[in-house]
Amino acid sequence: MSRLTQVLQNTLIRVVAIFSVFFKYIANFFGNLFRFFGSFFGVSDSQYFLESDAAQGIKRNTIKEDVEPEPAKAPEARSANRRRPNPQMDYYRKMAQEVRKE
Repeated sequence: MSRLTQVLQNTLIRVVAIFSVFFKYIANFFGNLFRFFGSFFGVSDSQYFLESDAAQGIKRNTIKEDVEPEPAKAPEARSANRRRPNPQMDYYRKMAQEVRKE
């Protein structure tokens, strides 16, 4: 009985895989079709629905505030956060060098 359920499960997995590939092609086809008609009628243009800032009465703020930069961290702080070498990795590096020599 276990063999029969395994065969049924494998068959179901393959059928689902075939349908997923098939539906992916159909979805891509319709997506390309709608993208074509959208660009043809000008709907895909990003400025299609928006008016200019002047027409909407929007004033842009172009004045930048003075922001003080953060002081740079000392190089000692960065070196203290480094990882220590892993002795187990040395073992694997040595093995790789031996394999490379042969």
